[in-house]
Amino acid sequence: MKVLIVGGGGREYAIGSALKRDKSVEKIYFAPGNGASDELGENISIGDYGELADFAKKNSIDLTIVGPEAPLVDGIVDIFQERGLLIFGPSAKAAQLEGSKIFMKNFLSRHGIPTAKYIETDSLEKASAFIESLEAPIVVKADGLCGGKGVIIAKSHEEAKESVRRMLSGDSFAEAGKRVVIEEFLDGYELSVFAICDGEDYLLLPAAQDHKRLLDGDEGPNTGGMGAYAPTPLANEEIYRKLEERVVIPTLEGMKEEGMPFSGVLFMGVMVVDGEPLILEYNVRFGDPECEELMPLLKTPAGELFYKAATGRLKELQIEFYDRYAVGVVMASKNYPYSSSPPSEIIVDDIHHEELKNNSYIAYAGVTRMEDGKLYATGGRVLVCVGLGESIEEARERAYMLVGQVHFAGKQCRTDIAYQALENG
Repeated sequence: MKVLIVGGGGREYAIGSALKRDKSVEKIYFAPGNGASDELGENISIGDYGELADFAKKNSIDLTIVGPEAPLVDGIVDIFQERGLLIFGPSAKAAQLEGSKIFMKNFLSRHGIPTAKYIETDSLEKASAFIESLEAPIVVKADGLCGGKGVIIAKSHEEAKESVRRMLSGDSFAEAGKRVVIEEFLDGYELSVFAICDGEDYLLLPAAQDHKRLLDGDEGPNTGGMGAYAPTPLANEEIYRKLEERVVIPTLEGMKEEGMPFSGVLFMGVMVVDGEPLILEYNVRFGDPECEELMPLLKTPAGELFYKAATGRLKELQIEFYDRYAVGVVMASKNYPYSSSPPSEIIVDDIHHEELKNNSYIAYAGVTRMEDGKLYATGGRVLVCVGLGESIEEARERAYMLVGQVHFAGKQCRTDIAYQALENG
């Protein structure tokens, strides 16, 4: 099987690594990939979706897997399907679940799926009145895609109103912020839960927990994610059952009723409050960095999983995961998330420790291979060091051992990934 992966981050690298272990996958292409993904397959530089579909046709690609949200919202799946090509991901209509927070919140409301109290508006006056009705902190969200950064948790009524003003005026997030969602703040703990869907059926993956803030102890600004671990002991069988009954099944049925069957990854941002799971948001792709931890735990051949989902045959598959834990630590560039950083050569020490070598890997993201053949960190989240183990403690220890083997100027990372699980363990 020949597979094309659309995207070039750590998530796509992790999917490529999982496919590399699948004996049925003979060739992997990345569009565009990154400076290290050429170790797993072949990078191709085609940005236009129509041209990419032509490439897939010409090269007899059996399956295309879309990593990031932007191509999905832009309709890459529709373009490929119109040409008779097999692709894993939702249609542009179904991708509105992530492309518009207003669409998503109204969908949850229409189908009785538990979520926070909210309004959606483009009126500063209406927003201000609703803000006054809530207790601080207050959540303000830009409607459109903002690269995972369009959510403000305002500590006061004044900060919430100012955030709304900046969004509606276009000062924050440009067009993506011209309509907003304002929500009550839910006090609990967050989970990232993923369901692989084929329009009719689904397979639920082990819950993960992400660490959004830049600094230890969940301090500092929000980022795209500074680390994650899976599975989390904070999700028990009761929470999984409630999510399936109250969230996944009504969502798939609702999307089908509304003429946009959902196929692809349904990413549920969940807040658990007093044992009850509520939906904070939906995304329509794997989380990054959660994907980097889930892929090495997948025992079922990755190619088979994605192929069966794309062909509407998930019913035929019994998904299996290794009975282990994975912890991933993001290593970011010097100035992340404030500004770009100068390129810096990445040096990875030879790993002589067999146990570490066999139970860890690096998922590369913000890297470029220069003319000298060396890898350079080129800004943002550079890579993820993932450790595997029989316990969260063991997996975390290996992840941080791997962090110690990686060097580039200005590297930064958190030192407390998985702390919530260990504190509650």
